[in-house]
Amino acid sequence: MATPQEAQRERQKGFLNPHLVLAFAFWITTVCMVVAVVASILAIWRFTGTDALWRTVATCAVIGAAALAFFFLNGLFVLRDD
Repeated sequence: MATPQEAQRERQKGFLNPHLVLAFAFWITTVCMVVAVVASILAIWRFTGTDALWRTVATCAVIGAAALAFFFLNGLFVLRDD
């Protein structure tokens, strides 16, 4: 007989492994945040222009949002063995 934790894990199946998708989304979002912060600091100290700053921040926002959406959508596509 399965323990409650094992039963919950069985119900949390997505189309892909939820733990791998969560790790992927976390690291992509974290890298995007770090890149955006570095670009902002470089723009503040005038090592780069504001045009490059806004393009970098916008790109990071799009990539980070896509990673989070990928994680969310994976949870919607649940495989059930019913």
